[in-house]
Amino acid sequence: MIRGKRLISLLLTLMLCLGLAIQVNAADLSDTKKKAQELEEKKKAAEGEKASLEAQLSSIVSEMEDTKTKIDKKEAEITEKEDELIQAKVDENDQYESMKKRIKYMYENGNSQFIEILCESKSIGDFLNNAEYITTISEYDRDMLVEFQEVVKKVEDQEAALKEEYAELETMQNDLIAKQDEVSGLMASKEDEISKLDSELGDTKDKLSQLEAAAAAAQRKQKEASGGGGGSAGAAVVTGNGTFTHPCPGYSYISSPFGYREQPLAGASTNHKGIDYAAGIGTPIYAAAAGTVVSAGYSGNAGKMIVINHGNGLTTYYMHCNDLYVSAGQSVSKGQNIAAVGTTGNSTGPHLHFQVNLNGTPVNPANYL
Repeated sequence: MIRGKRLISLLLTLMLCLGLAIQVNAADLSDTKKKAQELEEKKKAAEGEKASLEAQLSSIVSEMEDTKTKIDKKEAEITEKEDELIQAKVDENDQYESMKKRIKYMYENGNSQFIEILCESKSIGDFLNNAEYITTISEYDRDMLVEFQEVVKKVEDQEAALKEEYAELETMQNDLIAKQDEVSGLMASKEDEISKLDSELGDTKDKLSQLEAAAAAAQRKQKEASGGGGGSAGAAVVTGNGTFTHPCPGYSYISSPFGYREQPLAGASTNHKGIDYAAGIGTPIYAAAAGTVVSAGYSGNAGKMIVINHGNGLTTYYMHCNDLYVSAGQSVSKGQNIAAVGTTGNSTGPHLHFQVNLNGTPVNPANYL
């Protein structure tokens, strides 16, 4: 009798200690889940900012290339104007020299007035002004000389305008280079931030997995201490408004989405046929909809697996389970607890691989939840 009381007292004490441990672990688990979610949000925001910076950088590079093209074109135009200016000055000089020869000829033939005017003139313009009263000078020479002077002035003005435009383009290009350096620096800083968030997020997820495994183990011990079994099914749970209820509402995060992914393990497919919900060992798994269990047992890489036929070409798969609570041929209801999360088969950690097949072809489960 005394021994029985002592045993009961011991069991009660053990249950109390386990209960306190579970409460402490649950608080830590909740905080860690919250931190993981916050880190995911920060990482997503940082990646969005990085994408925006990449777009800015791409726009700047495109603008720089466009400006460089304009600069090259402007250089070619300036070179062309420089050649035109030289030729205009040559033509002006040729005309002047030709005119002087004709004046010399006139002098040698008895007209010295032109030589006196030429010697007294300080420039071609001055000469023309001084020679206005002389009607014997060639009208052709005078007209051509004025025309050449106008051409020289026009080309000089055009060259100056082109050089001014060129300077503006160079200033714009230098500004773009400075902006490119600034955005590149911001991108490097953002990449460093994302890298740190990735590292912290990885550590947090590892801690979360450990806490979930510890919580599941503590729950099993508490059940065993109270006389219950660790492999029994719980009550039915139906969540959401989709065609299917969520198969694992107690999950921590999606460790691998549907579709393409990096190869997680040697031999694993990069075309992921379902969604992986990371959760602690023992987390309840529920039937997504009513149907008939067509398979329940161990299946190689999938580990302990359940397959349910829902009719109309729809079947659901539940892989890597720790415990199975149903058997082949059994009818199940929507939200019925059919298994518990595990890491059996080819698995990187505790999670549920939930897969939906439509007429034998894997489809995205998110479309049905």
